[in-house]
Amino acid sequence: MRIKRLVTLCLLMGLAAPSVLAHHVLGRPAYSLNEDSNTPPSMQVETQIGDYFVTYMVYPAFPKPNEPGRINLYATRIDNNEPLNAEVTFTVRDDSWFSDKEEKLGAQVIDDNVYRQGFMFREKGKYIITAEFTANGEPYRIDFPLQIGEASPIGPVGIAIGAIVLVLVGVNVFQRKRLQRLKTRDYHKQREG
Repeated sequence: MRIKRLVTLCLLMGLAAPSVLAHHVLGRPAYSLNEDSNTPPSMQVETQIGDYFVTYMVYPAFPKPNEPGRINLYATRIDNNEPLNAEVTFTVRDDSWFSDKEEKLGAQVIDDNVYRQGFMFREKGKYIITAEFTANGEPYRIDFPLQIGEASPIGPVGIAIGAIVLVLVGVNVFQRKRLQRLKTRDYHKQREG
């Protein structure tokens, strides 16, 4: 009986202990959360251009037409890891063969080692965002793609393949009908002669 009470007491103490010890949830404190904390970027690209290592991210994960989005750009020198401290100009153009018209999104200065540029597109499609800055008298230009809305399931390659298949099927049908006419003509000639 005494052992039974001892086991029961140990179990009750064991059940009470985790609730006492779990007064703190591990992870980031709530005051360090911002609009990007729970939203992954749709794109994160790291590249090296000239003397700089550049990282840019696009938020939200899936930008949609008529909804605000943002580009975060980080640029640090490769040799000493010092952040870029210059004005960065952001422009946009359609990602098509016939479009060369650029629109200025804005010019940003550094804020907590980040250049943040907001955007909102009215139409879905593919765009090219350009970030430009000058450092030590040298101009820098970084282009990166941006998809707004869902991508078309059939791209240019799919359209080309579909057109080729359609032409091949058309040629095949035409040849079959031609062959059938020739066989019919030959059959009638044999019956007559």
